[in-house]
Amino acid sequence: MSLNPRIQHWKGLNVWIVGASSGIGRALAQDLIVTGARVTVSSRRAEALSDITPAPFLCLPCDISQPESVQAAIDRLQAADALPDVVFWVAGVYHPMPSHALDLNGVRETFEINTLAGYTGLKLMLKAWESAPARSRHWSWISSVAGYRGLPQAAAYGASKAALTYLAEVTHLELKSRGIAVSVVNPGFVATRLTARNDFTMPAIITPEEASRATLDGLARGEFEIHYPKRFTRWLKFLRLVPYSLYFRIMKRTLPKS
Repeated sequence: MSLNPRIQHWKGLNVWIVGASSGIGRALAQDLIVTGARVTVSSRRAEALSDITPAPFLCLPCDISQPESVQAAIDRLQAADALPDVVFWVAGVYHPMPSHALDLNGVRETFEINTLAGYTGLKLMLKAWESAPARSRHWSWISSVAGYRGLPQAAAYGASKAALTYLAEVTHLELKSRGIAVSVVNPGFVATRLTARNDFTMPAIITPEEASRATLDGLARGEFEIHYPKRFTRWLKFLRLVPYSLYFRIMKRTLPKS
């Protein structure tokens, strides 16, 4: 059963991708531009947006850690008659760290960008949508399977993504009556500049292009949670169901040798 309206035709839709400079966000931008969507791309790294091909409708540099920067981007979207029908909130940071060697600056940045900025973006966009003519809207949070359950090296990242997935569940429940659909994307390992920091083997790793296609396929089916690749994420979903005694025994094998 579809939990969201199915998005199977993108031509003419206004799409805003926040975090489009690389990885999944960039791949989504390239795929959606080809479909005929009016794609606006945003990132802190403005220079990384200029070479996206085909060219997007708008390039809006935006620092999501600064509410005034997010508001300025939304103001420009309104001025260009490009207030989004669909928002992909992709932006994120990753600081791998074990719990016995916490980098508190990294922890703060992780929650600021991965979690708290999402609240800011959502609040400001909801205000803009409320003042615009009524139409169907969709907000897609890009989270991670790292938020499913405690994983080694993910003391900050996994917790920030678990909070984001929780927010996705709440917003799906509460915004549907306002004509706003919400989905959450939980990828496994995707080959990006962030995962390049990992010093361990990443099972079932896929390309950003594969991740983009899987995301759009999930939206076409009207899914709330879109997770991939299934050969990896289904195993992690199973681990969410087992008791802690078994879970900790299994995960202990993944810890680095001391």
